[in-house]
Amino acid sequence: MGLRMRSNLPLNALRAFETAARHLSFTRAGLELRVTQAAISHQVKGLEELLGVPLFRRLPRGIALTDEGAALLPEIAEAFHRLGRGLERFEAGQAREVLTLGVVSSFALGWLLPRLERLRAACPFIDLRIETNNNRVDLAGEGLDAAIRFGDGAWHGTEAIPLLDAPLAPACAPALAARLRHPADLAGETLLRSYRAEEWPRWFAALGLDAPPLRGFIFDSSLALAEAAAQGAGVALLPLRLFTRDLRQGRLARPFAAEVSLGQYWLTRLHSRAPSPAMSAFQAWLLEEAAKPAD
Repeated sequence: MGLRMRSNLPLNALRAFETAARHLSFTRAGLELRVTQAAISHQVKGLEELLGVPLFRRLPRGIALTDEGAALLPEIAEAFHRLGRGLERFEAGQAREVLTLGVVSSFALGWLLPRLERLRAACPFIDLRIETNNNRVDLAGEGLDAAIRFGDGAWHGTEAIPLLDAPLAPACAPALAARLRHPADLAGETLLRSYRAEEWPRWFAALGLDAPPLRGFIFDSSLALAEAAAQGAGVALLPLRLFTRDLRQGRLARPFAAEVSLGQYWLTRLHSRAPSPAMSAFQAWLLEEAAKPAD
């Protein structure tokens, strides 16, 4: 089947053919496209003349695709699908952009996800692709536009913009919290730990106390740490600003007000990559949201 090239593709005829082929009816195709059955038939006939092959067999009670029509249909359907997806990238006169963001899991679940509707309202042209991690991330190697991570902001080759303070405080199941009266009581409990070995010692030191011997479970994410604490496995040090929902729901309780800050959350991106319009808009939105009082 050879197409004799013309200066313009016969888009109306191709749409008429694709719609008629889906319905196997010129009449139903006309109803979908809001034209007459005769107009559909005329468009299809013109396409057949252009291609030099019949696309439909006209039957006494309807139509059927020829072999050539059956071969052409998936190509045309895919082309219209891709065209539609391309047009969807534009909204309110602005091109849509995909922004790939690496996010430490606790920040994603506890802070970012509850605000996604606000992001959609503020930046409707951004298609945010979220890839969660446990704070270990390689911006270049993973093809990320940016990453939100916890620490001191000193990551080689990156620009780091402070977003959110998240001091650590003890949290545990309410039944366990009920028997804790003083911080020294923690010496008799299982202290759940993250891979950052200095957290509990720094918290006790802030109170002028020595940390008890630390043994037992070690977790590589705050989410797992919080879930273990909620299930009564022990007491965890958590960035409670990211676990307000668990506190409100009574899954976690905060036995002591004392807290210690060992870092904060940062928005990071490579110095070597200039920010796109989507990146700039997302950064501005993040900073505005982070400046608001905690929900």
